[in-house]
Amino acid sequence: MESNFLTTVFLPLALFIIMLGMGLGLKVDDFKRILIEPFAVFVGLIAQLIMLPIVGFLVATIFPLTPELAVGVMILSACPGGATSNLVTYLVRGNVALSITLTAISSLVTVFSIPLVVNLAMQHFMEANSSVQLPFIKTVIQIAVITIIPVASGMGIHYYFPLFAAQVEKWVKWLSLFFLALIIFGLVLKEKANIPTFFLQVGGVTLVLNILTMVLAYLFAVFSKLTSENAKAITVEVGIQNSTLAIAIASSPTLLNNPTMAIPAAIYSLIMFATSAAFAWLVNREVKNIPHQ
Repeated sequence: MESNFLTTVFLPLALFIIMLGMGLGLKVDDFKRILIEPFAVFVGLIAQLIMLPIVGFLVATIFPLTPELAVGVMILSACPGGATSNLVTYLVRGNVALSITLTAISSLVTVFSIPLVVNLAMQHFMEANSSVQLPFIKTVIQIAVITIIPVASGMGIHYYFPLFAAQVEKWVKWLSLFFLALIIFGLVLKEKANIPTFFLQVGGVTLVLNILTMVLAYLFAVFSKLTSENAKAITVEVGIQNSTLAIAIASSPTLLNNPTMAIPAAIYSLIMFATSAAFAWLVNREVKNIPHQ
């Protein structure tokens, strides 16, 4: 896949809108939740920032992937939760406040952790080609610009114009999904001849990554004796990744400039909504089957 107008102009714009929409639903108190529910936040961050990249590395190592696709899996694993995780958490009757907090904090932390994880992955999987690296400071600044600035702008709008933010937020979220769909459609259309091969190569690994990490996150939360609402929020947060950010890091000319590495994120973004829908169906079915007193 080659960089084009889609990845150089449209993708950063789409990511800006997605992160702005996230900011519209955030307030400063969401970051204070680490003081209100410190253990639940700690468990969620461990699952998102440590467990997920480790599982991603194991899966990328076990499956027969090309070096570029293996690195693409690691880019995806290093990214924070997606903005739509909050909506899915609401649908599964999870702790939405915890989900919002985890999305916000992980988005801040991964600004610094993504370059470290991705560079280690490139050194391991690409070996001879590992001269291509993400410069740490430059990458931190660029990721901050395309994530923190729009989130902060959205939070500012929420603070000064709360009614307007509440009205606009739901439309921005749907617009975000629309942009993500357009990006994936554009990538698929440009490489339609290779898509069957790509799907065969990474369809299985992304499905395994998604289901395995969601199961492990849920078990981790349950064994940590968190409430069912918190366990569901953490499960969704791990399962819904910011695939738009992963695609941007992989294909942006100012970052890795290797759109082939964006393929796992593009396919994962299709799978994660299907598995999240299945998770929602399962938990809602479980609730309906509980006998009423």
